[in-house]
Amino acid sequence: MSRSAHPAGPRHADVLPEGHWSAPPADLNHLDQRIWSRTVGRNGDGAAEVAGMDVRDLAAEFGTPAYVLDEADFRARCRAWRAAFGPDADVFYAGKAFLSRAVVKWLYEEGLNLDVCSGTELAVALDAGMPAARIALHGNNKTTAEIERAVTAGVGRIVLDSFQEIVRVADVARRHGVRQKVQIRVTVGVEAHTHEFIATAHEDQKFGLALADGQAAEAVRRVLMLEDLELIGIHSHIGSQIFDTAGFEVAARRVVSLLAAIRDEHGVELPEIDLGGGLGIAYTPEDDPRDPHEIAKALGEIVARECEAARLTPPRLSVEPGRAIVGPTTFTLYEVGTVKPLEGLRTYVSVDGGMSDNIRTALYDAEYSVALVSRTSDAAPMLSRVVGKHCESGDIVVRDAFLPADLAPGDLIAVPATGAYCRSMASNYNHALRPPVVAVADGQAKVIVRRETEEDLLRLDVG
Repeated sequence: MSRSAHPAGPRHADVLPEGHWSAPPADLNHLDQRIWSRTVGRNGDGAAEVAGMDVRDLAAEFGTPAYVLDEADFRARCRAWRAAFGPDADVFYAGKAFLSRAVVKWLYEEGLNLDVCSGTELAVALDAGMPAARIALHGNNKTTAEIERAVTAGVGRIVLDSFQEIVRVADVARRHGVRQKVQIRVTVGVEAHTHEFIATAHEDQKFGLALADGQAAEAVRRVLMLEDLELIGIHSHIGSQIFDTAGFEVAARRVVSLLAAIRDEHGVELPEIDLGGGLGIAYTPEDDPRDPHEIAKALGEIVARECEAARLTPPRLSVEPGRAIVGPTTFTLYEVGTVKPLEGLRTYVSVDGGMSDNIRTALYDAEYSVALVSRTSDAAPMLSRVVGKHCESGDIVVRDAFLPADLAPGDLIAVPATGAYCRSMASNYNHALRPPVVAVADGQAKVIVRRETEEDLLRLDVG
C-alpha cells in the first residue's frame, strides 16, 4: 500500500493571484499518514482503504456522509499515551472530543480514565461500564441534578469551577453522606497560541478561578473549611489545538507555585495536579504535533524541577488528551454532487454533507486536507473549495485544496482528521440527518453510532 504525501492546499484566499501560491504537488493520489489514520492506503484498484476495507464498499453499505473510525489506530494512541506517562500518572480521555459506548469500552480496555463535562456524557460512560472511580466531571455550570448523579455514582473527582459550585457540591455530598474528592480549576493567565474561542487559561473567559486576582487561593480556603469535600489537587487547562509545550510549562510553574502557597498557608501538600489537554494534531502536512513521550517528558521535568525548587513532594500528574487520541483516527467520507468552476477563481466542489457534520471550518476557520478516494487520477490539479449543501455561504468543509481536474459527480472524497468535535458538534441544520460513525478493524466494519433517520426527527417534533 502507498504511504506517502497528500497535498496541502493554499490558505485563506478568495482569489488566486498570479504567483501567490506555490506550485501544486505533483501527485494528488498520495495519502500522507501524518494526517490519515495508520491503516489507510490505496489498494490495487487505486481506491483508498482503511483496515482492509475499500471506501467504495463502505459507502455502498453505510451511505455517505459517514465518519469512518480506525479502531486499531484509536487503541494504539490510547496505549501510546498510557505508556508515555507511566503508572505514576493518570491519563483521562476528554470525552467531549467524541464519546460513544464503544469508545468507553475501548478506553476501559486500554487502561485510560475518562473526563466528562455533562450529565449525559456521564450517563453514556456509566451505561458502557466505565467504573465511576475512573471518571472526572468537568463543566462551568453543573446543575444540581448533574452533581447529584456524579456524587451518588461515586465519580473519582469533580472539578470545581466557581464559588457557587463549591457550595453546590458540598451540599449534595453532605445530603448523601459522601466526602467528595474535588479539584479546583485555576486560570493561570497563559495566553495559548490558538483560536480565541478555544483558548481557556487567560482571565477574560468563563472557565475557572483566576490565580492573578486571588480567587483561586480563596477557593482553596473555602474548600478546605468544608468537611464534605476532599481537595485532592489543582486543575489547569490552557486551550485546544496547541503545538508549543511552552504554554504548558508556564502553566505548570504557576500551578506548582500555588501548591507551595497552599502548603505555606494551610500546612497541606495537595497530592495531584491536572494540566488538562489541548495538544494539537495534524490537519494538514504543515502541522507538527508533539509525540506523547515528548509531552510526558517535558511536563514531568518541569513539574519535578519546580517542586524541587519549592521543596514540595512532586504531586501525581494528570493529563486529558481527547483530540490527540481520536482526531487522527477518523475521516469523513462524502459523495461529490456538484462541481462548479469559477473562471479565474477556483472550483466549488459540493458534497452531500457540510457544516451539519463539520462546523469547525465555519466556527474556527479550521483547516483540513481532502483527497479523491474512490479512484486515482492523472488529471491536473485544480484549486478547489469543498462546500456543503446547506443554505449558508459559510458552509465550507475545506477552504482551499487541490483536487484532480477530472473530479465528477459520484466520486468519493474524504477529509481526514475529523474524529474530534465533528460528530460531537454535529447538528440538524436544514433538518440534516447526522451521519453514522462506522468503526473499522481487521477487514470488518460495524456501526457504533447509527445514522439518524427521518423518523428520529419526526418523533421529536411533537407539535
